Amino acid sequence: MTHTPVGWHVELEFKEEDDQHTRAAALVRLPDGSEVRAHGRASRHQVDANQPRVGEEIAGARALNDLAMQLLTKAHEEIDSASGRTSHPIHV
Repeated sequence: MTHTPVGWHVELEFKEEDDQHTRAAALVRLPDGSEVRAHGRASRHQVDANQPRVGEEIAGARALNDLAMQLLTKAHEEIDSASGRTSHPIHV
């Protein structure tokens, strides 16, 4: 039995709004052609050092976490639709 490799294309973009705020936008393209989008935000306290990379990491992690939750919801909706019963997602 031959398996075709399956992959997801994930994009993550950042926007520095000012010296204290970073936004992240995440997008995953699934093999069926559907897309799921999510966003995250980070705010730096004014007394903290300006470290843009840290803001990107926090905003990016929040966007990816939102993306993960949306993918879990999508998967459970598909399970429910195919099985005719309610599945119970376990949130991590």
